Amino acid sequence: MSTPEKEAIVKEVTEIFEKAKGVFVTDFQGLNVEKISDLRQKCREASVNYLVVKNTLARLAAKNAGWDDVVEHLNGPSAVAYSYDDPSAPARVITEFAKKEEKPTIKVSLFEGIFYGPDKVQAIAALPSKEVLLTRLAGGFKSPIQGFAGSLHGLLQKFIMTIDAVKAAKEKTNE
Repeated sequence: MSTPEKEAIVKEVTEIFEKAKGVFVTDFQGLNVEKISDLRQKCREASVNYLVVKNTLARLAAKNAGWDDVVEHLNGPSAVAYSYDDPSAPARVITEFAKKEEKPTIKVSLFEGIFYGPDKVQAIAALPSKEVLLTRLAGGFKSPIQGFAGSLHGLLQKFIMTIDAVKAAKEKTNE
């Protein structure tokens, strides 16, 4: 690989480390080409990118991006799964895939600009997607409004029932 190609890769991976919301460095050792292709397909379906990268180039990119904590974990076969949209999507895809294949394993992650070791990955993978969280938030806003509307409706019903009772009582006394 020529130097300009390597520089382009370092620049691309540096940009990933700097701008992606969720970056997960994985060890894919033990996966054949067919299984890696299957993993990449599952990643694409979830708007996640999966990039196999040489450790020397990834180390340079991590240093350029200011993530020295990542450098020590870049040994052995490494790939980077990342997403610019949903920070927990790469963790969900990789852990779901690993349930069947027992590979890849996540070495470290950068989640919303914070470094996490492999011990926190399961918690990140369990996070719901952004869409689910927004739906829950909207439901949370809707619930009190529905309660308030129900209370007003109940008060109006009681008021109408009271007026009807007074009307009936007046009609009874006028007879």
